[in-house]
Amino acid sequence: MTNQSDSIILIGPMGSGKTSSGRILAKEMGHAFLDTDEEVVQRTGVSIAYIFDVEGEEGFREREHQALKRLIEKENAVVATGGGIVTYFKSRIIIQERKNVVYLKTSIEKQIERATVSDNRPLLIDIDPASKLEELMLTREALYEEISDIKIDTDKSTPRQIALEIIDRLK
Repeated sequence: MTNQSDSIILIGPMGSGKTSSGRILAKEMGHAFLDTDEEVVQRTGVSIAYIFDVEGEEGFREREHQALKRLIEKENAVVATGGGIVTYFKSRIIIQERKNVVYLKTSIEKQIERATVSDNRPLLIDIDPASKLEELMLTREALYEEISDIKIDTDKSTPRQIALEIIDRLK
């Protein structure tokens, strides 16, 4: 099993179950649940969509990187990351250096089913979600694969099943 002081980092596209299964995983393991998006919003006091509007994606990715650096130093934590965190080189390097990086894989169809357009998903606003998700996956999938230790297909699983599979795979 994972060393108790090692954080577990969940990566994958939006709608893959990082937050929902991450909360269950943290509870099952007696760990804290931390989320880079929540950390950015809490620190800035504004929505992710607002940061994208004002600072652009690069500005958001730097804020996300700073949040990641803070959160992965916490002991006994499950850290859910934003779907695009792997596109920012500095964040990718930090994640790659860690143990217990879990890639939650999901199909475009399941992403659309699970990920509703909201202020938390600025990359899906005012566009065709299927086309955008396909474009994002083309640029991100190899990065997820490259830096993960464990890969789990989430299409046919509930958040609880995903959490329990992660626990089993960490043994």
